[in-house]
Amino acid sequence: MIRATILAICSLSVSGMAGAVSPDTSLRPKIRPAAAVTAPLEVMTATSRSLRPQLRPEGLSVDAPEKITPARVSNPAYDRWVRGFRSRAAANGISGAIYDRAFQGIGYNPEVVNKDRNQAEFKRQIWDYLDSAASPERVQMGQRALRRHNRALNRIEQYYGVEKEVVTAVWGLESKYGTRMGDIPVIEALSTLAFDGRRGPFFEKQLIAALKILQNGDVTPRNFLGSWAGAMGHTQFIPTSYEAYAVDFTGDGKRDIWSKDPTDALASTAAYLKRFGWRRGMPWGVEVRVPRGVSTGGSRMPSDWAQRGVVGVDGRPVRNYGSARILQPAGPSGASFMVFANFDVIKRYNNADAYAIGVGHLADRIGGGPPIQASWPRGYEPVSFDERKEIQRRLKRKGYPLEKIDGIIGPNTQRSIMGFQQSIGVKPDGYPSRTLLNQLRQR
Repeated sequence: MIRATILAICSLSVSGMAGAVSPDTSLRPKIRPAAAVTAPLEVMTATSRSLRPQLRPEGLSVDAPEKITPARVSNPAYDRWVRGFRSRAAANGISGAIYDRAFQGIGYNPEVVNKDRNQAEFKRQIWDYLDSAASPERVQMGQRALRRHNRALNRIEQYYGVEKEVVTAVWGLESKYGTRMGDIPVIEALSTLAFDGRRGPFFEKQLIAALKILQNGDVTPRNFLGSWAGAMGHTQFIPTSYEAYAVDFTGDGKRDIWSKDPTDALASTAAYLKRFGWRRGMPWGVEVRVPRGVSTGGSRMPSDWAQRGVVGVDGRPVRNYGSARILQPAGPSGASFMVFANFDVIKRYNNADAYAIGVGHLADRIGGGPPIQASWPRGYEPVSFDERKEIQRRLKRKGYPLEKIDGIIGPNTQRSIMGFQQSIGVKPDGYPSRTLLNQLRQR
């Protein structure tokens, strides 16, 4: 999500979160005809002014895309489509040699289509999302990454005016600090999705942009890898956003967001946030206390909110950083935040309140800030991070398909929890509760 790129499509939702559902949620895939498509590339709509869809691939999941084994299958219709698209690419300035090289060893991947068609099955509550976004592991990894790349991040902050903790937090949510960037050939993912047709014009546009990236020599086909939906690199840019916002901060002549050195990717993220109005020194938001019965509508200066009794969790009025609104993602019984203009800048990277809170809160934690102070209306007794890992270990021992013991309650863990709950005859809610942990310990 510069990836600003930010990222490609996803309709995964967080219950109750504004902006958490993709505008394409109700659309079902339409099979693309086998013949070559000759219509002009569709121009991005007004809702996509930032050169990315409203939600990136993987939606609001802070887990990196699940590994997809290249499951290429024979598909004559796809092969005809690729041959037909060659002329479209040529009309957009792609040489035949580059096109042929890009598609060498590439084929139709049905697992990519399966991921695209099943994005909306998994829903997360805001507290579950933030538990993962700012987990102890992710915070500690972020602090280590900040120290390890402090020199580059300081230069990036000085040049673009975007705080290094914020840039690091985006990196942490997008690829867990470069450890989960995706391993699918970008050309394979994009061509498969363009051929499939559910969002044909969008993915065709991304495919052309990806071919231009190869033609410019920023990356080799072998290293041109990303998520199942074509998001790439440390901070998961989609190709059109890469074209518009990626920068060569190292000065080596390449905008290399895939390198082991994340400098170009991190600088590109900062460039993107600056482009959309980031204000240095302004927080994304501040956790506040809202008196019962106070109207939270509209935007006001923090001093005006203070006159209505809205203060920080320390009981003091919030500084006048600028006009702000009150956000209560779980309603008045959960945490409340006073959010500023920078909150909406983060949403340009991924248009969901949950994501922006996740980036902002993770940045605060990386910088030494405290956890969210208010409790959430979970409806169950929560467990600690280490206990969530214990839940995963016990589920795995019982034969449930969990690859990682990481304390993150993602779709695989939730499905496993529900499977276990069904096996013992209780309501399959998928919650990582203390009741669940005790049930696992007793069986």
